[in-house]
Amino acid sequence: MGPTDPCRWHAMPDRPALERAAAVSILAAADRAIRARGQFHLVLAGGNTPRGIYHGLCAAKTDWSAWHVYFGDERCLPPADPARNSRMAAEAWLDRVPIPKFQLHTIPGELGAFQAARTYAETLRTVGDFDLVLLGLGEDGHTASLFPGHEWGTARGSPDTLAVFDAPKPPPQRVSLSAARLSRARQVIFLVSGESKHRAVAEWRAGKDIPARSIKPVAGADVLVESALLAPLAV
Repeated sequence: MGPTDPCRWHAMPDRPALERAAAVSILAAADRAIRARGQFHLVLAGGNTPRGIYHGLCAAKTDWSAWHVYFGDERCLPPADPARNSRMAAEAWLDRVPIPKFQLHTIPGELGAFQAARTYAETLRTVGDFDLVLLGLGEDGHTASLFPGHEWGTARGSPDTLAVFDAPKPPPQRVSLSAARLSRARQVIFLVSGESKHRAVAEWRAGKDIPARSIKPVAGADVLVESALLAPLAV
């Protein structure tokens, strides 16, 4: 970590260790938030990396009635489509715990990118700083649905949500929280697992301007990463 790098890198020996560390961090953040403010506002990451983490939370001892769950991005697909981030989280975890349904704030991707982004921006209008934001890292350095060469919403005054119409990965239509909105959080944790992420990690640590670097919470971000991904890239 360089002197101006806002990230703290935490090397994990393997994926199970990463999942355990993430679960501990999530539950600790929930405990702090509930003790301090009576509510816990959590933003979930999609993709494959967090599935095991979410499943492991099913047996957690916590006040589920205080949890409010949001999503960092969503694919514009029907609600029951298995490729939806909300569907994955529901099947692995959210359908198995007693969080009140009206506190599960899914992005209505089935409305199409433009209308879904507008609707979710209204959902977020009265929400202050998130307590914890979970994010992943794509092979190309993307996070949420903020892709290289696209708008990331980094400027002060950027909208909370962005409609994406030409994502480089299917489906092309998506909704993403902006970098500015994701950065409005008391804590941000990136979850990085899998050999395919090796180059993106190297570029991030070398200072390349990838989307993940656009998330800049005041407190900095923590990156839970498999230790093998911190090794130099083979020439």
